[in-house]
Amino acid sequence: MSLTREQVVQGVKGIVSEERVITDKHILKESSVDRFRKYEFISGVYTQHIPAAIVKPENTEQVAEVLKYCNENGINVIPRTGFSALEQMLESVKENHIVLDGSGMNKIIKIDECNMQVTCQCGVNLQELDEILQAKGYTTAHSPQSKPLAQMGGLVATRSIGQFSTLYGGIEDMVVGLEAVFPNGEITRIKNVPRRAAGPDIRHVIIGNEGALCYITEVTVKIFKYMPENNLFYGYTLDSMKTGFEILRQVMVEGYKPSVARLYDAADAQGHFSHFANDECVLVFMAEGPKGIAEATGAGIEAVVKQYPECQKVDSQLIEDWFARLNWGLEQVEQERIEISETKNMGFTTEVAGCWDCIHEIYTRSIERVKNEIPDITWMGGHSSHSYLNGTNMYFVYYYDVNCAPEEEIHKYHNPINKIIVEEALKAGGTMVHHHGVGKARAPWIKEEYGSSFYILKTLKNAFDPNNIMNAGNIIPVDFLK
Repeated sequence: MSLTREQVVQGVKGIVSEERVITDKHILKESSVDRFRKYEFISGVYTQHIPAAIVKPENTEQVAEVLKYCNENGINVIPRTGFSALEQMLESVKENHIVLDGSGMNKIIKIDECNMQVTCQCGVNLQELDEILQAKGYTTAHSPQSKPLAQMGGLVATRSIGQFSTLYGGIEDMVVGLEAVFPNGEITRIKNVPRRAAGPDIRHVIIGNEGALCYITEVTVKIFKYMPENNLFYGYTLDSMKTGFEILRQVMVEGYKPSVARLYDAADAQGHFSHFANDECVLVFMAEGPKGIAEATGAGIEAVVKQYPECQKVDSQLIEDWFARLNWGLEQVEQERIEISETKNMGFTTEVAGCWDCIHEIYTRSIERVKNEIPDITWMGGHSSHSYLNGTNMYFVYYYDVNCAPEEEIHKYHNPINKIIVEEALKAGGTMVHHHGVGKARAPWIKEEYGSSFYILKTLKNAFDPNNIMNAGNIIPVDFLK
């Protein structure tokens, strides 16, 4: 028999101290969603299950006890740290759930300068960690747009990718070891060693699991020398996205590794570069590292771009200024809410990845279909980011007028746009990705139309099925994996 809301609250209060169990109704409502449902949030309309409580454990042992209790009593658990999720991962499909908030577990355990790694609890804020490291001459080199808000546990759980990924990789390339708790309360540690060759790398069962399999309580990531004095910024205007994609490809296959490599179409560039780009695409690079490497990378980029006379170089200070304003903290989130409330105009992004031979097709077909099939689209553009040797990611940014009830907006506008983009990516040979995980927001129709093999492993037995209580964003009972 399912426990009542009151029984759930009393049960968790028996594990953690009473002041660490939050039951304020307003806070609980706000914690029923993440920024995926920002129009509902702004309108004060909450259509998802409201948690029974937010539980803030002090340590890994309390996390284990809470999970064991919830697993034995069939209580859904939503893992959370920085509350910066974008992909519906903080919603529960079962009522009387709890939010297990690790933001109070915020100790930096060890900065290991010999082995070039830092170990910290899940609630350590990424920007604060980086500022402490930078004072010592180091950096995590991980910089997602949510850096001022994001915390280490969530970054690993969502397989986060940062703006320097072309050089340093995503969070999965930075994680050395970790600690996690499974639903039966079992605590596991994956030790901090540089490489494993005894079967599959089990870190990747945990990295990117989005809270479906376990709760990450501690992480160890690589650190790098911090040398901002060597940073070089490059910006160019050009007329063609196709040319831009080819320049990105050539820079990568020639072996250069800029930390930032981005291409904006004319529409998306207007939001960032209207002060110098007049209805033009914008190509951006940043080179960093030891002075010799940064200069060699910069020279290589310039040599490639020089082959394309239509590219016009812009003042590097313009690009440096743009990058300094790129990350979003609480101030920018609040400003977005005010703008949505005043303009009734919603904005979202959808990110896909493809190889070089299909990325332009994905871009052009997606733009064309959305503009033709979504009559209320205000504008749509996109930019390429996170380039690899064999391809790149493509972000689509779109705005539309909201002329329906808040609870209908996602179904009426965002989901159809997102579906078109991902359909075109899959048809052309690409796939779906996102810097804050894939989440439940992307799950329902993709699993239905493309099969469970789209997700991690079929052996996870539909862990991401939105019709099952054990879905992305929820701790699943340990017996479910047997």
